[in-house]
Amino acid sequence: MTASRSDEPGRRPGGRGDLLDPDCPTRRLLDRIGTKWTSMVVKVLAEAGPEELRFAELRRRVPGISQKMLSVTLQSLARDGLVARRVEPTVPPAVHYRLTGLGRSLEEPLSALRAWAETHMPEIDRSNRLAETGQA
Repeated sequence: MTASRSDEPGRRPGGRGDLLDPDCPTRRLLDRIGTKWTSMVVKVLAEAGPEELRFAELRRRVPGISQKMLSVTLQSLARDGLVARRVEPTVPPAVHYRLTGLGRSLEEPLSALRAWAETHMPEIDRSNRLAETGQA
């Protein structure tokens, strides 16, 4: 959360964002990076290390993602400076992706969130089953 003038929309005095304000820049960023596809793409690119992955390889490594959703996710990550995109001028163009330093810094908190989800999934499933049967 960057320092900013407190009279900007979505900002509290002191420069911190107000997540409850729909205009908060931090809230808009969390909306983008909080998707399952973003988490999966960042994970796959982090596992590739400094190596680049081509679009088709990314699609193979992220089960269930459509070509359109992968494209939208990568565009968003590149626009935010989390992913670097390199295009080889071939026919058809070969497009390569890798995490930037900023993107690599996102992998740790996303990994922690994935670990939390895996640890607590049985409790969440149990709660959902109880809610479905009206026992919650």
